[in-house]
Amino acid sequence: MKSPARPLLTLTAAAALLTGLGIGQHQLQQSASAASGSRLVPQFEVDPFWPQPLPNKWILGRTIGVATDARDHVYIVHRDQNSMFMNQEIGLTLGRAECCTAAPPILEFDIDGNLIKAWGGPSADGEYVWPESNHGIEIAPNGDIWIGGNGGGDSHVLVFTSDGDYIRTIGTPGEDIDSNSTTHFSRVAEIAIDADAGEAYFADGYGNRRVAVVDMATGAFKRYWGAYGNRPDDDADNTYIPGEPLPQQFRGPVHCAEPSNDGLIYVCDRGADRIQVFRPDGTFVKEAQINPLTLAGSTWDITFSRDADQEFLYVANGGDMKVHILDRDTLEVLYSFGEGGRQPGLFFSPHSIVTDSEGNIYTTETYEGKRVQKFVYQGMRELADIREGAPWPASAINQR
Repeated sequence: MKSPARPLLTLTAAAALLTGLGIGQHQLQQSASAASGSRLVPQFEVDPFWPQPLPNKWILGRTIGVATDARDHVYIVHRDQNSMFMNQEIGLTLGRAECCTAAPPILEFDIDGNLIKAWGGPSADGEYVWPESNHGIEIAPNGDIWIGGNGGGDSHVLVFTSDGDYIRTIGTPGEDIDSNSTTHFSRVAEIAIDADAGEAYFADGYGNRRVAVVDMATGAFKRYWGAYGNRPDDDADNTYIPGEPLPQQFRGPVHCAEPSNDGLIYVCDRGADRIQVFRPDGTFVKEAQINPLTLAGSTWDITFSRDADQEFLYVANGGDMKVHILDRDTLEVLYSFGEGGRQPGLFFSPHSIVTDSEGNIYTTETYEGKRVQKFVYQGMRELADIREGAPWPASAINQR
């Protein structure tokens, strides 16, 4: 058992480390920027009018998943539809106000932000168990929609047609944590599909400490692994303290597991501020930390640039309220956009991120953010000319 003095010493050392690393990080970032200032990087500008206003006086709750399909339709999943807090907040059910009511859990938009479909929620006839807490959405090449959940008892994933018709349940609902189970999951955060391999990757997640892989066509369980390719251990110490050795198990939540075009799997271990990279069989390749002093977690979700080589990795950092643009090969942060705030282009906990075929970025925001934003790809620009912060038009910035 640790002595009572140990935590105090650790906190003192951590405080000194925060100061030292803060200075060191700034100097390193300046050196990196100077060395690579002529490099071309993608630039973005927020579209403050995307999406179009919702019908039926609908509003969004915590918006916690986003995906795109082959037509560049954008799908989001949000939650709190049945929340007493949400009903009281808007006043409608108490007869206090004309506006508003919660939108259905899943909404589909076209690339211009027009609402196409909205559906979802518990089964009227008990055909399936809707997640207690919606979390994560993915679109298969055939248009099927996969969703997860991170609530108590959300130990399964649901699959629907693009029209919202139920197809199957993968895993058994209502099961407890077991990172070595081959029959159920535990609070899956995100789903990603490798169409060429016919496999779906689960960031499993909020309860379990692993990546799990299933057959895309049948949902049959195939394999799983933990941090560094280790066998997951639900009882192992996975404490994360900046400056100390990183935990050998995922700290969690394991918040994303995204396959790249060149056969690598990029995993977000949000609680340890790290991205780990694997081969599809779970062999560990490399890792990097993003803002390692961010105890609220910095690696919430990732997506890839749409060039053939997927040269850039985009990281949603909900703890620090920004999006990072990384070199995918080195995992070096090249620059970031956004900061904390509620105006267009600013963030309150960016949670999920995805791109469309034109290279545009879409983000969702959880907690009190409760929205989806679109960032329009503006082409490539020299890194030295990139302005961080709110990705507004230059004319808007000059008038501030």
